[in-house]
Amino acid sequence: MIVITAPTGNIGSRLLPLLLESPHGEALRVVVRDPARLPAPVRERVEVVVGSHGDPEVVGRAFEGADAVFWLVPPDSSLTPDEGFCGFTRPAAEALGAHGVGHVVGVSALGRGTAVADRAGLVTASLAMDDLIAGTGVAYRALANGSFFENLLEEAASIRERGVFTDVVDAGRKAPFVAVADIAAVAAGLLLERSWSGTGSVPVLGPQDLSPDDVARVISEQLGRPVRYERRPFDELYATLLGYGLDAAFAQGVVDMKRAKDEGLDAGVVRTPDHSCPTTFEQWCARTLKPAVLS
Repeated sequence: MIVITAPTGNIGSRLLPLLLESPHGEALRVVVRDPARLPAPVRERVEVVVGSHGDPEVVGRAFEGADAVFWLVPPDSSLTPDEGFCGFTRPAAEALGAHGVGHVVGVSALGRGTAVADRAGLVTASLAMDDLIAGTGVAYRALANGSFFENLLEEAASIRERGVFTDVVDAGRKAPFVAVADIAAVAAGLLLERSWSGTGSVPVLGPQDLSPDDVARVISEQLGRPVRYERRPFDELYATLLGYGLDAAFAQGVVDMKRAKDEGLDAGVVRTPDHSCPTTFEQWCARTLKPAVLS
């Protein structure tokens, strides 16, 4: 029995079909607040536990008889980073031990072991969550992901209307980027082939590091018109996030994460063939970003 949390999110919605299509024939159980968000064919083939996986009673039911768990903490901008990651995960950590779950695959981030890991906001909180889960005694693999290609979808309107996308990192700062579909594929492999033991991180990186200037060049080529990168000040990002109604500590966590990325947070892993995922940024732009911009 494999339990999937956040099955309707960016990664979970891509992970579920991979597990359903697997010849392993694993029983699947999902934890979801609103079962109606699951496609009908999926609902018919999985066991559904309704509720939040931050709820002790819900995870208690979900983890009973489970062999493996896919763990993803949903972002909650009303909480501090520590509350959002470790606070949310603590009931699950207790349930893992109580029900003897053997393997957990969690969604985390790059940065462990770098000089800025202890002041990286949301990433620092995510790494603390990894330690919390690892401390339960389960076999644990943290997916240490690069930044998601899909984050650029938030810039689709600006690219369409102004030919501009924005961030706060240096225009020449190269860093790993990855498609969420590739993250789901790595997670599926670990969940289905559970011969691994102990705890550790699995870097999940795209085929090459990209800077904002690289991203602008590729998008321009894909759209056939110029697109440029515009760097924003960190204090402007913080003010914008507060204007959206985010908790001040969460907003600061985002800013600290971005600042740490600008200082090399994601540069601590040397890419090897084992770490690199197949989807190129060019392929993702053609399939996903270009249609979103042109819609």
